[in-house]
Amino acid sequence: MSCFGSRVLAQKRRAVQHLSVCGNPNLSCKTSATFEANDLPFRVPKNAVIYDTELFYAIVLKTVGTSDQDCEVFVPESERTETQGLFPDHKVFASRCPEPGNLSYSNTSSKHRFMAVYAGTTLAEANRMLAAVKATGKFPGANIRRMRTGFNGT
Repeated sequence: MSCFGSRVLAQKRRAVQHLSVCGNPNLSCKTSATFEANDLPFRVPKNAVIYDTELFYAIVLKTVGTSDQDCEVFVPESERTETQGLFPDHKVFASRCPEPGNLSYSNTSSKHRFMAVYAGTTLAEANRMLAAVKATGKFPGANIRRMRTGFNGT
């Protein structure tokens, strides 16, 4: 490949913008987007239309089975709020129906809605968070998942 060709590839790779997640609910998140309480917020620039985040780790705490079309099935907000109290420095978030304007999460099943807790950007952070989750004794099937979140505002 010519020097010019590799420079063009490098420019194309840099053009993809992955936004940073606001994983601690106690810290301010400078963003132009409005997020629901169940969402994992991230820093969105003004006039954003389609964006996704950097890769991060989450601990999936609970899943509920559903179909792609059934938007009435999800982990109740009262349960998410109660769980947030267990992990005050790590955002507990829950997926909802995959409709335009709602956040989507990669590396998850469209046939399940889930509740998870943000576990950082490294596997070491995720393993520490998994140990903290297991120590509560409340989430026996908890597991680490690497994912992105994003939205399509078109």
